[in-house]
Amino acid sequence: MTRKREIQSSVKDESLIEKRRAQMIRGAVMLFKEKGFHRTTTREIAKAAGFSIGTLYEYIRTKEDVLYLVCDSIYDEVHARLNRLDSESGSLSVLATAVGHYFMLVDEMQDEFVVMYQESKSLPKDALRYVLTKELEMMAIFSRLLKECVVNGDLTMTEREVELMSHHLFVQGQMWAFRRWALRDFTIGEYIELQTKFLLQGMAGKSQFKQEVE
Repeated sequence: MTRKREIQSSVKDESLIEKRRAQMIRGAVMLFKEKGFHRTTTREIAKAAGFSIGTLYEYIRTKEDVLYLVCDSIYDEVHARLNRLDSESGSLSVLATAVGHYFMLVDEMQDEFVVMYQESKSLPKDALRYVLTKELEMMAIFSRLLKECVVNGDLTMTEREVELMSHHLFVQGQMWAFRRWALRDFTIGEYIELQTKFLLQGMAGKSQFKQEVE
């Protein structure tokens, strides 16, 4: 697991750091979505967060630090929700539960997801690599569950198919954030139900399709 990128702070109180940075994330996400990363100033972030520019620089050093915080906030929430399933062996039921947890998180943090992917291009290469590695680690949770479904006989998939399906599951969740404007007639509950149905039916029917083609 990739270590969190260390963001320097002159404040020693960890609980206060967490509180202030959560305020920064909320304010910055709103501004980045509205104006974009480059057109948003640190002074505007401080104002949106509810404190002075001087206070802001007690908790971060650069505007790019805020994007790291957005990335880590998503990463932490994905792991907090899906790691609860770590003690359970992979099964179609557990996989469906994981999909539901992840899609619900995207619904709750859709602005953060949109900002992270739209604005991460503003980061230098090493920082972008950090963000992308974090995403792969989140996706690996689905990869593990799929592999365990294969081991217990719930699914018949090759390693390459598992790898691609892991990406597919992850991106289908993100679609709720990026295509929300076109999916206004759907509730998140309907979206989860239908996507889970499509995904599980597609994976279960893959073997039959392959046999018919051959």
